[in-house]
Formats: sequence, structure tokens, C-alpha cells
Amino acid sequence: MSSEGIFDWLGNAVGSAIRFVVDLLGGALHAVWRAMDQFLHAMARAIGMDTSIFSFILLIIGLLLLYSGIRAFFRRSIISGIIWTLLGLIVMSWLIQ
Repeated sequence: MSSEGIFDWLGNAVGSAIRFVVDLLGGALHAVWRAMDQFLHAMARAIGMDTSIFSFILLIIGLLLLYSGIRAFFRRSIISGIIWTLLGLIVMSWLIQ
């Protein structure tokens, strides 16, 4: 009879510990997700773009094109720098409303 009580207590203790860890990690991940969501929405409002995933993909592409243009200017490649920068500005102008 006493062995059932020990295993019952042990199972309850292990289950409570697992539940505590899961709740702690869930709360931490929820806080991180909320912070990322607020950051992305605030950035989209500041830029003046929609908050869809397509808009953020275009934003990344536009920033990469601008970065490529700046790198081309540092390599003293004026024509490719102008082309990359203009392409980046065209993509970025699609986003801004």
C-alpha cells in the first residue's frame, strides 16, 4: 500500500515540474513573439507600408538591392552602382504609400 503512495507522489511531483517548465517556456516564447510582432508593426507604420509577409519580403529585397548598390560604389563600379541603387529605390518606392 505504501509503494502506491510513493509512486503516486513521485508521478505528481514530476508532472508538476514538467508543467512548470512548459508554462515558463511558453510564457517566455509568447513574450518574445509579442515583442517581434510589435516591432514589425511599428516599423511598418513608420515606413508607411502594409504589414503583410509579402511587404516584408519586398522590404528585404529592396534593402539588399540598395546594399548591393552601395557595395558597387565602394568598388568604384559606378554604372552597376547606379543600376543596383535604382532597382532598390524602385522596389522601396512600391512599399511606401
